[in-house]
Amino acid sequence: MPYDFLIDDIKSNLSQKTIGTDKGLAKIGDGIVNLTYSVAKSIYLTKKSSTKSVIRTGMKVSKTILSNALKNANMRNFAKNRADAHDIADTAEALVAYVWINKKMTLQEIIDLLESNLSSDLLNRKEEITSATEAFTVLLKKMHQFLPEK
Repeated sequence: MPYDFLIDDIKSNLSQKTIGTDKGLAKIGDGIVNLTYSVAKSIYLTKKSSTKSVIRTGMKVSKTILSNALKNANMRNFAKNRADAHDIADTAEALVAYVWINKKMTLQEIIDLLESNLSSDLLNRKEEITSATEAFTVLLKKMHQFLPEK
């Protein structure tokens, strides 16, 4: 793969904490998370639209959604000890980047999984947080199989 070098150093010390606390992976994952969620939300809203008009939205996924999803997926052990919500959200992003860089899931697969697990009125912020948290919990549980056991 042309970008093996991005994770070669992690492979030499492959562990849950190495992946989950890598700031570079978290930055890459931030872009992946925001892109895939925006597309998934756009698809969901378009399908649910009473006028059947196409709806495009750009969303930044909040640290609350990602940190709660990581906890709900029982993957807190990938984060550093004494991590706050921001650190835990970074861990979720790093895991997403790691799985994507290793070609275990494509962007399309991530989008499809998120979209199929969205529910409720996503135009209501409280309902969107609950729905997005559940969708990201499902995603992280799916990704867990591609991550090291220790």
